[in-house]
Amino acid sequence: MNFDQIIVLIIILFIIISLYKNLLGPGFTFIIAISILGLFGILTPKETLSGFANEQLAVIIILLLIGEVIRKSTLIDSFFDSFFRRTRTYKKFIFKLIFPVAGFSAIINNTPLVAIIMPYVHNWGKNHGVSPSKLLIPLSYSAILGGTATLIGTSTNLVVNGMVGEQTIFPEFKSLDIFDFTPVGLSMIIIGGLYLIFASNRLLPDKRDPLDNISLASREYIVEVKVKDGSDYHHKTVEQANLRKLKGLFLVEIIRKDESISPVTPQTVIQEKDLLIFAGNTETIADMIENNKALKPSQLGMFSQRAKTSVIEVVVSPNSNLIDKTVKEASFRGKFDAAIIAVHRNGERLSGKIGEIRLRAGDLLLLITGEDFEERVDNKDFYILGKVRNIDKMPTMQSLLIAGGLIASIVLSSLHIIPLFNSLIVFLILLFLFGVASPKDVPKTINYNLILIIALSLSLGTAMTKTGIASMASDVFVEIFKPYGVFSLFIGIFLLTNLLASVITNIGAVAIVFPVAINLAAQLGVDPKPFALLVAFAGAASFITPIGYQTNLMVYGPGGYSFNDFLKIGLPMTILFMLVATIGLILQFNLKIN
Repeated sequence: MNFDQIIVLIIILFIIISLYKNLLGPGFTFIIAISILGLFGILTPKETLSGFANEQLAVIIILLLIGEVIRKSTLIDSFFDSFFRRTRTYKKFIFKLIFPVAGFSAIINNTPLVAIIMPYVHNWGKNHGVSPSKLLIPLSYSAILGGTATLIGTSTNLVVNGMVGEQTIFPEFKSLDIFDFTPVGLSMIIIGGLYLIFASNRLLPDKRDPLDNISLASREYIVEVKVKDGSDYHHKTVEQANLRKLKGLFLVEIIRKDESISPVTPQTVIQEKDLLIFAGNTETIADMIENNKALKPSQLGMFSQRAKTSVIEVVVSPNSNLIDKTVKEASFRGKFDAAIIAVHRNGERLSGKIGEIRLRAGDLLLLITGEDFEERVDNKDFYILGKVRNIDKMPTMQSLLIAGGLIASIVLSSLHIIPLFNSLIVFLILLFLFGVASPKDVPKTINYNLILIIALSLSLGTAMTKTGIASMASDVFVEIFKPYGVFSLFIGIFLLTNLLASVITNIGAVAIVFPVAINLAAQLGVDPKPFALLVAFAGAASFITPIGYQTNLMVYGPGGYSFNDFLKIGLPMTILFMLVATIGLILQFNLKIN
């Protein structure tokens, strides 16, 4: 081995240890590693910076920006709300969760997708007495599975495609097509999805919601909900309607034609036009407003249709003109562009209709406010304690524009009419022109650390190829695995990539293994495409630890999981994926090694 090869090996070892031990953070680790390679002259300044000019890095940035716009839209929320509206049991919910999430993940980067759906899944569990630990790993794994089905489904696939463009061993092989991943990815969605449906309840722990240990807001408010005509609750008992299992909300009274029913028993029958009086804290009431389409405070009115609203907590001042007025007489809508949706009076259990409660000094009010509230607010009447929640909704037409534009970009790219980069750029510009996204706000969502890691990981691949380290590693692979056939060779590549991804992140893993895989294909004289796809699949299919993939880290804390929880359900999933990927690619490309 020469001096340059020794330096590259030391750098690779440094990256693995630093990422595994989390010594310096991923971004700074790659900065130090690539800087050292530059100082020793292994990489030229042009080679060091070439990753920042890679087309696939630009595609990743645009997709993350579009993903943030989608996250703020009501498109996916509306779909899942209507899809899960009548879902009451855990088995049905898991069955309905997995395949739609995988389907969306195939066309939307899976990290922002999980960010969109995680609060909804968490709230469904909270409302139906199901621990988030039973729900959030299936959500993450479904998103990972779906992301493997197309080029744009996960940043890992795009990073590998960027490395394909950078490699010089196969000059004719410069890009992967958007649906090259689909045969194996779709097969794994079906097989892995069925595994999650049947295994999740048995293998996942039933842990207490971590948020239960946090005192969010102990003040108990009274909030009123009207049962609309044609409601699913009509002629159901309180127990049948699952209104006794609403976490953080307690049904204290039903008002029917000016008559009060209290206490409310599980056998009490609900009727249309009933007013349901709940007691709950600020956060649970804010959740009701934002996420629960079936239960909406009757005071909301047209505020439920507003694109931008806020939930704000105020206290009635001692000299307020509101004192001794009922909520209805206070005329909050006209005066303040707000509505009183809940009332709290310290030490007193309020009852009756919200609109008929007479306000007193010191009463706490939960308001739903419009955009003009801050301009109209009068500090003589009340003091603002704080903002509980911002609620942003996107008009339906804008949501449809997002969906149509994204699908059009994918179709045009897959038909080779317009390159993916160009179609996504045009799509993003249209979002700005139609006011769907703000050019000032969207760049704030860019993950610069991720961009830095991706760009510098491409430079690491260049160093491995340039110094011959990749070729040496491929020689070792050939010597160990070739006598046992192509299947064992693919198993070896998958295991190496996947194990590295499990401890040093998926991007770090594919940066190290991709040059080895491409050199291996060159030595064997076979098509390099299945080797590139195998590295992408192995890097993305990180199920056995929470640190291997972004979506696993996102659900790790909220689900209250341990490392062992991921290993228990993720190891069988990893073995399934390995078998499907290796066998599928061999069959798809009719791969034979002499």
